[in-house]
Amino acid sequence: MCITCRLRVIELIFVLEYFRTIKLKDSFVHKGMRNRLVETLREKGIKNELVLGAIGKVPRHLFMDSSFLEHAYTDKAFPIAADQTISQPYTVARQTELLDIKEGDIVLEIGTGSGYQAAVLLELGVQLYSIERQNELFKKAQRFLPKLGYRPKKLIFGDGYKGYEENAPYDGIIVTAGAPFIPKPLLRQLKIGGRLVIPVGDKVQTMTVIERKSAREFIKNEYGDFRFVPMLENKN
Repeated sequence: MCITCRLRVIELIFVLEYFRTIKLKDSFVHKGMRNRLVETLREKGIKNELVLGAIGKVPRHLFMDSSFLEHAYTDKAFPIAADQTISQPYTVARQTELLDIKEGDIVLEIGTGSGYQAAVLLELGVQLYSIERQNELFKKAQRFLPKLGYRPKKLIFGDGYKGYEENAPYDGIIVTAGAPFIPKPLLRQLKIGGRLVIPVGDKVQTMTVIERKSAREFIKNEYGDFRFVPMLENKN
């Protein structure tokens, strides 16, 4: 290789490394924006300070396409790859609050998506298993979450309707897509005393919390309407 070509290759490597570093940058400006987001969520009714603290730590802008950076800390959902979305911060906070988990709990997430909800759960110190149906998002989460220091116990490429029997029962199960019904495998995989948080419905979903009281007894409560992308099945 000629000297000029080598210099161009070296220059390209430095440029790529520069942009990689910029992309993963979390500045004081971003932290200030997160603090304002936390205050917005508190004003909207999120009361769990541990959840608010986790929202305040996770760099949401790094989970979004660069063209949306200026909107990363507004309380809105935005599109990501595979026709999916990164959920509205209020929705993430509300589902996490309803899950009512503590450090060390074993949690199953249905719908890894961008990985943002997973990061919030991991900030709370849970042992997280997360299932993603879209291969593009699954592979991206596998690469990206560890770069930010977030390490789930396992990421699974599969059908969320089936859950993940291998590590059941779970202290909590959270579904981040709109389900037309409550999948029975998720109920079976829930620990007694555990909670399933799932938005149920078609065009509009009702946030539903199922608490398992015994082997056969479940209590259901509903917490208002939300809008999610549909929960898909038939993978694996």
